[in-house]
Amino acid sequence: MTAEEMKADGAPLEGADITPKRDEGVLKVVKREGSGTESPMIGDKVTVHYTGWLLDGTKFDSSLDRRDKFSFDLGKGSEVIKAWDIAVATMKVGEICRITCKPEYAYGSAGSPPKIPPNATLIFEVKLFEFKGEDLTDDEDGGIIRRIRKKGEGYSKPNEGALVEIQFEGRYGDRVFDRRELRFEIGEGDNYDLPHGLEKAIQKMEKSEESVFYLKPNYGFGSAGKEKFQIPPDAELQYEVKLKSFEKAKESWEMNTDEKLEQSCIVKERGTQYFKEGKYKQAALQYKKIVSWLEHESGLSDEEETKAKSLRLAAHLNLAMCHLKLKEYSQALENCNKALELDSNNEKGLFRRGEAHLAVNDFELARGDFQKVIQLYPSNKAAKVQLVTCQQKIREQHEKEKKMYANMFQRLADKDLKSAATLQTSHTEDEEMKDEQNGVEDKSEIDTEA
Repeated sequence: MTAEEMKADGAPLEGADITPKRDEGVLKVVKREGSGTESPMIGDKVTVHYTGWLLDGTKFDSSLDRRDKFSFDLGKGSEVIKAWDIAVATMKVGEICRITCKPEYAYGSAGSPPKIPPNATLIFEVKLFEFKGEDLTDDEDGGIIRRIRKKGEGYSKPNEGALVEIQFEGRYGDRVFDRRELRFEIGEGDNYDLPHGLEKAIQKMEKSEESVFYLKPNYGFGSAGKEKFQIPPDAELQYEVKLKSFEKAKESWEMNTDEKLEQSCIVKERGTQYFKEGKYKQAALQYKKIVSWLEHESGLSDEEETKAKSLRLAAHLNLAMCHLKLKEYSQALENCNKALELDSNNEKGLFRRGEAHLAVNDFELARGDFQKVIQLYPSNKAAKVQLVTCQQKIREQHEKEKKMYANMFQRLADKDLKSAATLQTSHTEDEEMKDEQNGVEDKSEIDTEA
């Protein structure tokens, strides 16, 4: 549509009505077909070029003129005008379309001064370049990608410990390996053969939301795979999930001291059971609840303070053990230090910190911890064994350093000898050249005299 056509009074607005209400608030004309079969979904990051005009043909904005593509999160409701959320969701990659937006789907009665007047109908030409799902991981490593098929209700989401009811289908490649309706508590998913990445994803959902999740191996069944479902090691998975309902677990601020102490005892026992079963991640989640509930609790009676301190100490010691098993040594050290803040001479705290130091080759620090364990608890045989290991490692390290320095000094000595030899050779050559020059001079003199 040219500017002249837009300026013509009474020119009919063209395009297919793509509004959910069919009120002709957003009309779309495809100018160039896109490729593929998929369109962006709610929450996808989309990238476009666009130009916008008023109905009289006045251009008010263009990413093309700025030579800078525009990206936004589709369907969030606050990043772009309503018409864009509706229209871009119907496009394919490479498609170019023209959309006509009534004021109620654009800037309404307020307009967007100074360029867009109140109650303005707008026309945009948009080209879609790409779209990609929302990354739900804390580190934004692409391990859990969500694409929302149907937006949920409200703003509340399940938390750790929430009771959720889901309907889901798991796929590996083109094969459906799991299809169920399930009611379970967040944090207990491993008991129901759910990967931990799916539990993490469910905590980002709203009630009645329907989404597709793409899980990388470390958020799926990992290097072990899942024999029950014939999932090989390091497999990427896809889950389609509908969150039918959920009941949030009580947050810390919603519980009184008695409830926190009571629940801490319950989850401590649950964590211990998980640990015995070799489910260290699930065990750690339980112990972390104790820390979150009791770490900053104040105004306790002496009896409550003693009980809370005992539970916190156990939680940190058990977390340290879980992290050692998972080879997460920095977190193991952190929890050992927390435990030792509560009890500076704690046998398990010192021993496990020594193990963590040893695992990361901090042999001197490890030796110090094991020596203190033996000093305080002379009957601890495991500490004596580890102390011998530390001393052996330190000797090996010293020998290695000794050889390294010896080799370094030898190289330096060889270099000095080579430099001296080079200098001597150069000096000899200079002397020989001088002698040759003297011979030439003498010969010239003889020839002249003759």
